[in-house]
Amino acid sequence: MRSKTAPIPTCSDGMPMPEVALTCWLCGEGYDAGVLQTLCEDCHRPLRVNYDLSPSTLDRADLAGREENMWRYREVLPPCEPITLGEGFTPLRHAPRLGSNIWVKDESVNPTGSFKARGMSAAVSMAKKLGARRLAAPSAGNAAGALAAYAAAADLEAFVFMPQDTPQAFITECRVLGAQVELVDGLITDCGALVRERTQEMGWFDLSTLKEPYRVEGKKTMGYELAEQLNWSLPNAIIYPTGGGTGLVGMGKAFDEMEEMGWIGSDRPKMISVQAEGCQPIVTAFKNGERFADEHKNASTSASGLRVPKAVGDFIMLDLIRVTGGTALAVSDHDMISSCYELGAATGIFPAPEGGAAWAAAKQLLSEGSIKQTDQVVLFCTGSGLKYLEAFDA
Repeated sequence: MRSKTAPIPTCSDGMPMPEVALTCWLCGEGYDAGVLQTLCEDCHRPLRVNYDLSPSTLDRADLAGREENMWRYREVLPPCEPITLGEGFTPLRHAPRLGSNIWVKDESVNPTGSFKARGMSAAVSMAKKLGARRLAAPSAGNAAGALAAYAAAADLEAFVFMPQDTPQAFITECRVLGAQVELVDGLITDCGALVRERTQEMGWFDLSTLKEPYRVEGKKTMGYELAEQLNWSLPNAIIYPTGGGTGLVGMGKAFDEMEEMGWIGSDRPKMISVQAEGCQPIVTAFKNGERFADEHKNASTSASGLRVPKAVGDFIMLDLIRVTGGTALAVSDHDMISSCYELGAATGIFPAPEGGAAWAAAKQLLSEGSIKQTDQVVLFCTGSGLKYLEAFDA
């Protein structure tokens, strides 16, 4: 049942909860936020969570003394009892050996070792509130581990589908955390097709990237944290390794919300998407001036989180990149792995290949002059290299 204004009732955990409404990111059609929702029925695009924000919603000074996890921004997060493992408020590390103005947001210290913990905390919390009992998702690895962990914490069943060549650490992690694991001879898109085919029969709720509204709400807290850690300023550029792109979309949403509440002004960082040469649908669409990205055929890269040949939120990312004066570029697997060694030796962070991709992209942009040496640049290390040992061995 559709409704432009149906909010979810306030939760009872003692903190003020926002009212939310759901609208399609593309066509604006409204949906009932009081029931489980996936994509827009008309255009099959993601739904956006909307809050009624103003300077009275939350004074940023009130954050002092709150727990250092993502739920500190409670007034602008989904109204539910949080299923939390302590995700969020990850370190923002200055990396002067990489460059005087280079900073690294280290998401590898999250529960399950990646930024995916943020999105799954929010999504699983809301799914449980709205009555889901069995959760499913396709994944390149990190999302599967996070879903398994938060489903276990919520006492819900989890079913994950991963490509056959997913690094073993992810497969073992999911099984230890109690998820049902199915390995698929194909890509994440093939995994997603299996989830869709079997959802009705199995009674699953599909938590695929941007195919439900709330994973992006968890991911957006990276933007809130970044502003808070930089004393309510924003960097000149953010370089983000992009597969499904939920983090990029979420940070853009966070910056807009903070402006609505009067926390920051209208200036935005250049939002820069980096992909692998073997899987670069966003890069290709950006270079061709297109708003929607075609599927990248025969996708291949050792950075499994970047091996997403088709993203349902492509237009949201491309709009954001363009409106902020950013760009999209691809790097080779060789460059991203060698950049992992440079990043690790300079910072003490063991990055996943996706983090190496961000540093490889930064070097390219600095050498071209697209980013100035004086610009403050934040690289996102989205996960831990400990789960990708095969990529480093290769």
